[in-house]
Amino acid sequence: MSSPRTRRWVFLLKKGYQDTDTSLQSSIITKVKGVTFTNTSELGERLWDVADYVIPPQGENVFFIITNLIVTPNQRQETCAESDSIPDALCYEDSDCPPGKPVMTGNGVRTGRCLRAENLTSGTCEIFAWCPVESRSRPEKPLLGKAEDFTIYIKNFIRFPKFNFFKTNVLDTKDTTYLKSCHFGPKNPYCPIFRLGSVVKWTGSNFQEMALQGGVIGIQIEWDCDLDRAPSECSPRYYFSRLDSRFPGNSVSSGYNFRFAKYYRDGAGVEFRTLMKAYGIRFDVMVNGRAGKFSIIPTVINVGSGVALMGVGSFLCDLVLIYFIKKSHFYRNKKFEEVRSGHPTNGKASVEQLQNLQTVEA
Repeated sequence: MSSPRTRRWVFLLKKGYQDTDTSLQSSIITKVKGVTFTNTSELGERLWDVADYVIPPQGENVFFIITNLIVTPNQRQETCAESDSIPDALCYEDSDCPPGKPVMTGNGVRTGRCLRAENLTSGTCEIFAWCPVESRSRPEKPLLGKAEDFTIYIKNFIRFPKFNFFKTNVLDTKDTTYLKSCHFGPKNPYCPIFRLGSVVKWTGSNFQEMALQGGVIGIQIEWDCDLDRAPSECSPRYYFSRLDSRFPGNSVSSGYNFRFAKYYRDGAGVEFRTLMKAYGIRFDVMVNGRAGKFSIIPTVINVGSGVALMGVGSFLCDLVLIYFIKKSHFYRNKKFEEVRSGHPTNGKASVEQLQNLQTVEA
């Protein structure tokens, strides 16, 4: 049975006198800022800004920042050889390439021809696809390696509907320059602007390694609000963790990437596209919390149940010790003593003596 000290701890420290609300309503707005410059054979000289490397551009609780790319420019729909890295595309003769059948995990539909280089017995199936197909491997260094200096702005609105309490994680100030110069830290808990490299570091990861093959980071915002205190004491707490699987070496399960394309037409109206396989960091912003406020109903219930448990608990303990344990007679002898009035005659007690026999609690 819990001691009085334990009951006081539950009631006071666990705030048993409060009504609580865990049905938190939340909205997230995210923005990323930063520019960088690259010069590659596929794209030439290029300046990258937010519109180029953030997906989706409007900012949500889930967003993606590109840090590395495989670019295949000037693709058009025509026939070409399937990539030799696709196992299902291997062929020795035309019958190995049934026309109209897609190449499993490949890039197009077979045409019925097996394309072989001279003096080779095997080749790959010809396909109708966006040609030329993607052939480059992942770069050894991240294209946007300087992205660690980009900043992430996370604006969070919350509401506890039971108490009609509103709060935001941004400092309530009329200074229009505050968000342009501040960064999140112990001295600025209400400046939700985070350096990208610092966020990755807080998860225990290295930015350059993560930028090379991508990954997933969870940003958790927790609100634990005691509404019996001033609203200013209801502050958010941030937790950063890496969510994707990390395995030693270049495991196929590591990282995060996807493909997208940008389309255009030439002067003759022929459609082309630039295919991009994007590696980068996906951010999942999660919000949870609870609020508590004094209420007479939980106070009365918890006080009443505590008082009741004090009496019921003692009764149940006595019941078990007296009737259900093997050596119950020891406890019974300590708990009770017999008091007799008069003495029995010839070893037998009279009716009057039995009536005077009393058992009293010690």
